Amino acid sequence: MQRTTARTRRARSLVTGAGTTLALLALAACSGGDDATSGSGGDDASGTGDTVTLVTHDSFAVSDEVLAAFEEESGLTVEQVAPGDGGALVNQLILTKDSPLGDVVFGIDNTFASRAIDEGVLAPYVPEGLSDSAASYAVGDGDELTAVDLGDVCVNVDHAWFADAGIPEPVSLEDLAKPEYEDLLVVTNPATSSPGLAFLLATVGAFGEDGWEDYWADLRANGVKVVDGWSDAYYVDFSGSEGAGPRPLVLSYSTSPAFTLTEDGSASTTGALLDTCFRQVEYAGVLANAKNPEGAQQLVDFLVSEAFQADVPGQMYMYPADDSVALPDGWAEFAPLADEPFEVAPADISAHRDEWIKAWTATVVD
Repeated sequence: MQRTTARTRRARSLVTGAGTTLALLALAACSGGDDATSGSGGDDASGTGDTVTLVTHDSFAVSDEVLAAFEEESGLTVEQVAPGDGGALVNQLILTKDSPLGDVVFGIDNTFASRAIDEGVLAPYVPEGLSDSAASYAVGDGDELTAVDLGDVCVNVDHAWFADAGIPEPVSLEDLAKPEYEDLLVVTNPATSSPGLAFLLATVGAFGEDGWEDYWADLRANGVKVVDGWSDAYYVDFSGSEGAGPRPLVLSYSTSPAFTLTEDGSASTTGALLDTCFRQVEYAGVLANAKNPEGAQQLVDFLVSEAFQADVPGQMYMYPADDSVALPDGWAEFAPLADEPFEVAPADISAHRDEWIKAWTATVVD
C-alpha cells in the first residue's frame, strides 16, 4: 500500500499554502522514513539501554528540535525502523513478535489494530495524562494501543471543472454512481493502497455487508477508474492537481484541499466531499518482548505529549488525537474533518478485511 508520498506532499502543501515558515518546510523534508535507520531492538551497542527503537511506517515524521528535546530530557537516543506502510508494518510485527524489530511501534491504524492485538505483539501500557479525546479512540481492552493522530479519507472534487461544465458537484456516495458523474472518478485499489482500503470500508459502513458490493458494481458500470496508488490517482488522473488529469473526482484526504490553495491563500481550488469519508486513527504501543520496555513507555508518553501532538499537523498532516492542542492557522477551513464519517467496528474489519478485499477485486477489477 502506498502512503508515503501522499503524506509528504500533503504536509508540504499546508506549510506553503498557509504561509507557515520555510524553516518548518525544511524540517518536514528532512524528517520521516528516508531518515529511518535499522535498529536492533532496545539496548544500544554498549548494552546500557540508552537507545529506544521505534518501529513505524514510512510516513512517520517529527520536527528535529521536538525529537531532540525529548532525547535530551529522557537521556534516550531514538532510532527508527520503517518496514513499509501500515499494512506491512503490522505484518512485520507479527512475523517478528518473538524477537521484535524494536521497543515501541507507531502507525498501527484502526483497519489493522485488532489484528495486531489478537496476534499478541503488544504489551499493556497506558500513558499517564492521556487526554480524554485520545482515550475515546481505545480499541480492544484499551491498554495495548494508544491513539496518537487521526484523519479522514474522502473523495475530493475539482471546483473549476464542475463550474466550467455546468454540472453540480456530487455530495454523497450515492451521487458518484449517477449518470452525470460517469467516467469522472478515480480511486485507489484497497489491495495496494491504505486510502483505498479506507474507502472500501466507508462503503461497507454506508451500505452494509449486504449492499456494498452492489454499490461498487454500480460504480464500475459508471466508469470508476482504479489505480494502485494515491500518487497516480492524484497527480496523473485528477484534474485538480498539478498533473491536470482528465478526472475531476479523486480519492484522497479531507486535508488535501490545503494543497491547492490559491496564490493569496484565501481559497482552495479543490474540496473534500465530507459525506464520503472514513476516519483513520493511528496508534502507538509498547512491543511485547521489547529489550527496553522502560524506554518504550517513555517514548509512548512523548508521542501523546503536547510537544509531539502540536507537531503532528505540520509533519504528518494528520490531526492530533489530543483535541485540546492548538491547530495551525487555516487548518479548520482548508483541512476539515467530517462531522459523521462512516464507521466499521474494528472486530468486523479484522474478521472480514481479506474477504472484503477479495470480493471487491472480483466485483470491480476482474
